Amino acid sequence: MSKILHKKKLSESVYLMRLDAPLIAEERQAGQFIILQVNEDLGERIPLTIADADIEEGSITIIFQVVGKSTTLLAALNEGDEIPVLVGPLGKPTHIDNFGTVVCVGGGIGVAPLHPIAQAMKQAGNKVTIIIGARNKDLLILEDEMKKIADEFIVCTDDGSYGRKALVTEPLKELCELTPKPDMAIAIGPPVMMKFCAETTRPYDVHTLVSLNTIMVDGTGMCGGCRVNVGDDIKFVCVDGPEFDGHQVDFDNMISRLNSYRDIETTSHDCELDKQVKDLEAAQ
Repeated sequence: MSKILHKKKLSESVYLMRLDAPLIAEERQAGQFIILQVNEDLGERIPLTIADADIEEGSITIIFQVVGKSTTLLAALNEGDEIPVLVGPLGKPTHIDNFGTVVCVGGGIGVAPLHPIAQAMKQAGNKVTIIIGARNKDLLILEDEMKKIADEFIVCTDDGSYGRKALVTEPLKELCELTPKPDMAIAIGPPVMMKFCAETTRPYDVHTLVSLNTIMVDGTGMCGGCRVNVGDDIKFVCVDGPEFDGHQVDFDNMISRLNSYRDIETTSHDCELDKQVKDLEAAQ
């Protein structure tokens, strides 16, 4: 059991939770994630990156977007409630070193898992440029936290409601054209965004890491649900990742596999909303 210590709504459908998890807080490293299950008997196991940790408090921070049944159930919980299943830290930590200049690119909810990586890269002595983007100003998260880390900070919105009216790939391309070019790029966000970030850096031969968040079940590599094609190999995100060379990931195959469950997820989500409405009506 893990108690919810703090809950905050960051935007229309994005929530931050601080969970009591002292052992995970002590062991976690940048880039790692947890798997949780909101209901011990029903529901899926979902992977969420550890956005932050406080060893003294014994807590970890997760940030998630409501997109399906499990995240809807999670968002309905409040401070003091408990999550029955919480496993971690999982996955390989980010390789942190003094590479020189590192560009960190976060799209939407991807800014959350990017935060501890950017933080660790800065602490390792890198010059860190951070680009964050969202569809509009209201969907931006962790702006102040990322600004504190960055040597250079760029905000993009699709509609121009805040920062630059541009996709994150536009300033990324401009940075790659500089002399000297960045030593590394890290992109985390929706699969399509990561795909085009990798394609943007490819002509400039800038090593690019992406963090994948695929469908996971057991988190040990045994079920094969999180498999992705990386170069000529099949990898499992839960044990081989979550980070891979973005120039080697077969994003089209990954996106196709994710979309194959979309209709089932939508139906499950709608059924949960209907149940919540009926429960509220019955309580009145």
